[in-house]
Amino acid sequence: MNEPSTIITRRTAIATALTGFVAFAGLGLAGCGGAGAPAGSAAAGAAGGAYKIGVLQLVEHAALDASNKGFVAALDDAGINYTIDQQNAQGDQSACQTIAAKLVGDHDDLILAIGTPAAQAVAGATSEIPVVGTAITDFAASDLVKSNEAPGGNVTGSSDLTPVADQIDLLHELLPDVERVGLLYCTAEANSVIQIEMAERALDALGIAHDRYTVSSSNEIQQVTEAAVGKVDAIYAPTDNTIAAGMATVAMVARENKTPTVVGCDTMVEDGGMISYSINYEDLGRRAGEMAVRILKGEAAPADMPIETLDSDECKLIVNADMAEACGVDVSGLKVDITV
Repeated sequence: MNEPSTIITRRTAIATALTGFVAFAGLGLAGCGGAGAPAGSAAAGAAGGAYKIGVLQLVEHAALDASNKGFVAALDDAGINYTIDQQNAQGDQSACQTIAAKLVGDHDDLILAIGTPAAQAVAGATSEIPVVGTAITDFAASDLVKSNEAPGGNVTGSSDLTPVADQIDLLHELLPDVERVGLLYCTAEANSVIQIEMAERALDALGIAHDRYTVSSSNEIQQVTEAAVGKVDAIYAPTDNTIAAGMATVAMVARENKTPTVVGCDTMVEDGGMISYSINYEDLGRRAGEMAVRILKGEAAPADMPIETLDSDECKLIVNADMAEACGVDVSGLKVDITV
């Protein structure tokens, strides 16, 4: 995924006859922004050709990469024929708009949007082409759907809402003497704000003070983290794309100052965070891929497909043992699922 655009083609040996997909052929022209509906390639897929799938990923980092991988694996497991156009905005929200317009102009049969800004860009570019989002905390709060239970439009997908309250409880269990927690996130990401508010409520319930430490871009991560470590006993960072992409920098500063970091997901622990109670992003992407297959086969429509989440029993406790030791934190009393 180092190139800005790649085309990956997969052909199955057996053409599969699909039923119920004719509804897509009847879609009218002119979605939002003047974009047209899929132009015939869906019918080609049903007749044994290849479905055209576009992917817009917000930025390169381990969690979003894993979601992408899981999505493609679900397509392969379903045995459908497809071509896939992989596009990465490299964290540039204006690039999201440009790429979204390209994918819509290509008349793809379905578009995968990985990350909230990516999904918002695609949803703003078409009201006709089915859009499946993933690695998005709250679709409704991000104005992508009418409600998470009944999306009502052309957008659906899988949510990466993590058990924030459980993560804060984990912080308290592991660090019972913590008096103040720094909340580290990017203000440009609406879903991060949602998670920070959830964390604040959980910390308030435990009587733990907290301060927000915000960045507007990756360039500010080191400076802001350095400002936090001298004033807080621990840092909490949610599943924020900017922080996740710069987790190595956060970890460097935290290690030097022996500041424990509780983070939103497993890949952030792999990149230097100390601990998380986390969903698996490859599983999340696979769930989105399974939804996409049902849409392509004409078995369901996005408007009627509730946003899917991973259950709490699918979450794992993951620990970076080296970071815990560097911060002087004893994790031996925890029932750890994964140690990195």
